[in-house]
Amino acid sequence: MWITPEEVLIANALWVSERANPFFILQRRKGHGKGGGITGLLVGTMDVVLDSSARAAPYRILLQTGDSQVYWSIACGGSRMEITTHWEWLEANLLQTLSIFENDDDISTFVKGKISGIIAEENKSKQAQEEEDSGKFREAELKMRKLFGMPEEEKLVNYYSCSFWKGRVPRQGWLYLTVNHICFYSFLLGKEVTLISQWTDVTRLEKNATLLFPESVRVCTRDTEHFFSMFLNINDTFKLMEQLANIAMRQILDNEGFAADLSLPKPRKTLKNVSALKRDLDARAKNERYRTLFRLTQEERLDGHTDCTLWAPFAKMHVTGQLFISNNYICFASREEDLCNLIIPLREVSVVEKADSSSVLPCPVSISTKNKMNFLFANLKDRDFLVQRISDFLQRTPDRMWSDANPPGPLSCSGLPSSSPGPAGSTQAQRHYHPGLPTASQGLLHIYQRDDPEGQGPKAAKEKMKEESWNIHFFEFGRGVCMYRTSKTRELVLNGLPECLRGELWLLFSGAQNEMATQPGYYGDLVEQAMGRCSLATEEIERDLHRSMPEHRAFQNEMGIAALRRVLTAYAHRNPGIGYCQAMNIVASVLLLYCTEEEAFWLLVALCERMLPDYYNTRVVGALVDQGVFEELTRACLPLLYEHMQELGVISSISLSWFLTLFLSVMPFDSAVLLVDCFFFEGIKVIFQVALAVLHDNMDALLACNDEGEAMTILGRYLDNVVNKQTVSSPIPHLHALLTSGDEPPPEIDVFNLIKSSYEKFGSLRSDVIEQMRFKQRLKVIQSLEDTAKRSVVRAMMTESAFSIDELEELYCLFKAKHVMSCYWGLGGSTAADRHDPSLPYLEQYRIDLGQFCQLFGALAPWRCGVHTPILAARLFRLLDRNKDGLVNFKEFVTGLSGMYHGDMTEKLKLLYKLHLSPVLCPEEAESALEATQFFTDDRSSEEDLKDAADGGGDNEEKKEDKVKDYKYYLRMWAKEKEPEEETIKDLPRMSQEHFIELCKTLYNMFSEEGREQELYHSIATVASLLLRIGEVAKKFTNHTTKNAQTLAPSPPPAAAPPEGEESCGEGSSGQSQDVCKALADAQLDSLPPLQGSDEDGRDDTSVSSYSVVSTGSLQCDDITDDTVLIGCRGQRRGSVVDSDWSITFEQMLASVLTEPPLVDYFEKKGDIQTKMAACKAQRNVERQTSSSSDHELAQNSV
Repeated sequence: MWITPEEVLIANALWVSERANPFFILQRRKGHGKGGGITGLLVGTMDVVLDSSARAAPYRILLQTGDSQVYWSIACGGSRMEITTHWEWLEANLLQTLSIFENDDDISTFVKGKISGIIAEENKSKQAQEEEDSGKFREAELKMRKLFGMPEEEKLVNYYSCSFWKGRVPRQGWLYLTVNHICFYSFLLGKEVTLISQWTDVTRLEKNATLLFPESVRVCTRDTEHFFSMFLNINDTFKLMEQLANIAMRQILDNEGFAADLSLPKPRKTLKNVSALKRDLDARAKNERYRTLFRLTQEERLDGHTDCTLWAPFAKMHVTGQLFISNNYICFASREEDLCNLIIPLREVSVVEKADSSSVLPCPVSISTKNKMNFLFANLKDRDFLVQRISDFLQRTPDRMWSDANPPGPLSCSGLPSSSPGPAGSTQAQRHYHPGLPTASQGLLHIYQRDDPEGQGPKAAKEKMKEESWNIHFFEFGRGVCMYRTSKTRELVLNGLPECLRGELWLLFSGAQNEMATQPGYYGDLVEQAMGRCSLATEEIERDLHRSMPEHRAFQNEMGIAALRRVLTAYAHRNPGIGYCQAMNIVASVLLLYCTEEEAFWLLVALCERMLPDYYNTRVVGALVDQGVFEELTRACLPLLYEHMQELGVISSISLSWFLTLFLSVMPFDSAVLLVDCFFFEGIKVIFQVALAVLHDNMDALLACNDEGEAMTILGRYLDNVVNKQTVSSPIPHLHALLTSGDEPPPEIDVFNLIKSSYEKFGSLRSDVIEQMRFKQRLKVIQSLEDTAKRSVVRAMMTESAFSIDELEELYCLFKAKHVMSCYWGLGGSTAADRHDPSLPYLEQYRIDLGQFCQLFGALAPWRCGVHTPILAARLFRLLDRNKDGLVNFKEFVTGLSGMYHGDMTEKLKLLYKLHLSPVLCPEEAESALEATQFFTDDRSSEEDLKDAADGGGDNEEKKEDKVKDYKYYLRMWAKEKEPEEETIKDLPRMSQEHFIELCKTLYNMFSEEGREQELYHSIATVASLLLRIGEVAKKFTNHTTKNAQTLAPSPPPAAAPPEGEESCGEGSSGQSQDVCKALADAQLDSLPPLQGSDEDGRDDTSVSSYSVVSTGSLQCDDITDDTVLIGCRGQRRGSVVDSDWSITFEQMLASVLTEPPLVDYFEKKGDIQTKMAACKAQRNVERQTSSSSDHELAQNSV
């Protein structure tokens, strides 16, 4: 490529000049290409170790002027072909022009200006991302593509110098981390090491330190494991590897390729050795931590953060921490955990101003909100820039939001008011959701407690004290989104939320209030769009509606059921990727008890999309991941119990229901709802803490268990008796209490004591540690699910194909690899998401297009046809693509491949025959497809016409009776369509002459690599000649019978005179049989013209047929062209003139092939697909390494 001219002082150091003229020199680096000796080995090793190979390509072109010792590098190339192209361009376009110049400085200025202009022109067509990358990084990316044969779509993220442990010997080289692959290359003293692995194949990724591998990164795949060490900064490298592996797991789950974030702000200066993708991934990681810390939506992007102090009026002190600015929020987090957190939505900000600076309060900024709260930040490094940035975001914030019209104040016990301004009158009644509904303004619990007598006694007094404590807290720390969140807030949450404030505080702590405030009316519109639609999700919702807390009277009537239906249906419509999952109904019903419909909907959004990611998808991946995390925590905190419970297999059985429903389905409602309070404030760590505390409290009993059922009973009885003695609600019977034995009631466990115990014993759990453990388990769970899916596919295909289990597994891996390749490289016309339908069975979910099918066919199919192979593959693709969507699933792929490998001779020939019929051939291959179709349908259409003519004289009443009969007929036909049709050889249509020519081309190309090549060619010639004569016989017979029909048709039957043929043939069908005999004789005589002017007439049919189609047995497919003479078609007819009356049947083709033992042996032979699959797997790496190889690699391989 052309490069910006750079000065070179020593031209011949480590370089060899290969071409030269008065102005330019083409040089090759020592150690590349042929020869080089010990010097070449040392230079090649130095290039790899010192990364000079990324900077210095194997070839370069220098500009030289006169006797000057200063040279200018103007072009470099990774291969001889690339650099030769540049050299020829210089000779053709600049050499003559430069000879006119008299001054050497003018020559240098002109050439450098010309090269700079070419580079500028090329950069115009490049993407903005590539322009942001530094020059050295772009050269490293080119080096990566050249070494590993990656296409342009594969983007390099970063590369690191490290050692790869091959056995016990470290190999120093370079680790290249791309979006989809992890690659390593080393070249030391002539020994080359190349490694390529896909991120989607990684099953384990961990950082460890052992005596053998000091501070190394371990990368495990299904087949092997690799160790990398000697990193300059192993933590940064490992974080990037984790991020790329997470993206790959997301690709497996969602089938969506990686998309760069185009909304990132451009850097002020180009960072050395940092790509735009690396900046993108770093920004994503920061955004994710920022959103998780403050419970913000996925659309929120962190703009920047800075150290500062916040004046805390409740503590009368300055709190040190960090200030975060994003497009919709200003957030603060104290350096000391849980000391003070703050979230200020920009929609609530009224004034941002710089306050007076002093020695006590340097560089302060004051922020005022619409509900009269003031926040004072100080010790800001770049105060002016910060204020300007906040002002810019404020200008983009809409002036009027829902929260502006309804500012937060002392909220009633029913929670926040509904945000959907519904229509009035009759229009309101027509909507499924409107403000007039009782559940639109208050929770179900408040509605059904109206008639209850006011609670008296100590419980009611305790509840009043809780409310008063929260009112004091609101007065001191603020109320609403902008409330200071401190350790005092946590203490109040752990003591239980008052029932009248529960909905409001759930919305506040989960972040759902922000989302609801910024999208007024969204829920009402979504309900109107979703209700009335029928889908798999709505059917499952209807089935589970009456199973949602049936013991609570709020869901024993239509009001509660209808509200639950609207919430679940609206969410399924909002997020079809999740739709509906069991356990969502239990969680949503609890939310509806304390919140309005709209609030419950937004809480469900926060749960499913942020707080419990991937919990409620079709495979409950998130719950399985946390189940693995729980097992790991149990092993770390309760090692003795872990070993015993692993033997019983209890942990995996109990934990899934605990996490999916947040203990709501296994614990009395009044107790479980307190855990939900803590969960909305603390996150998932509370659920882990309580689960560990439950196991710890039952450790002795569990260690004495002998089987899984006994352990389940112990835990079930324990959770059934976790009680909330402070509740003021009416007691709700718990269905799980049936597990309790009647012999002796177990002791009651106070839920507050359980929560307190969990914090005392396991409160050291940190959210970041849990996220790290989640990543480790996510790799394991997703790969395990993929293995389960593969086994399901193999079991399903065992009955439909003759391949073994191992063969089917290998085929599935190769097939899915093609699908995944389309996912991340965007191959084919449709996206991978369009090709993947999770609702289908596993063996039909993944699909490939024509190009990928042709690649697999060429690598795996037993029928190799040389240059004709892609054509045959395209025909098979069209035959297998029954729904004509341009895609083939795994079931269809294996069906076609199984017929070629394990079918008997008849099945193989039938497949070959069907591949050359008109629906499979494209118009370019068979122009007479329409004629062939007409030929096959003439008889049927004529019969239908005769039937219509015969029925035309019927009465209207008879027609009505016929219609009634037609309904029954159609029902029978519909039932027959549902039954699997067994195709016989008699069902196959006849083959026209043009299709037969295509079949001959295929057959003549199938035997080029066979040992009995000449015998097979001779047999094909014999069969082809025989079939040509059979087709002529069929044509003669067809023409003769058609002529007789035309003679009979014009005359009425009574007056018609019998033809001469019938008079001589007697009565009955004997005349027709003699016509056949006569036609056969005529066709046989016509089909034997004189050959080569010799007395070849005495040959038998076999000897004649060897010369009928081709002159020798070695004729290839290309020899059968329009000029080929086809014998047996009335003289010497040219192949370009197609006889539309000529045709053969499959039975005739089968009978003809059976006369030739070499063909019978060939089609009866069983193929070995194992060898081809092994070669295909090896070829995937070889192709990548040699696709852009130059003589540099060839020389290295030969060393």
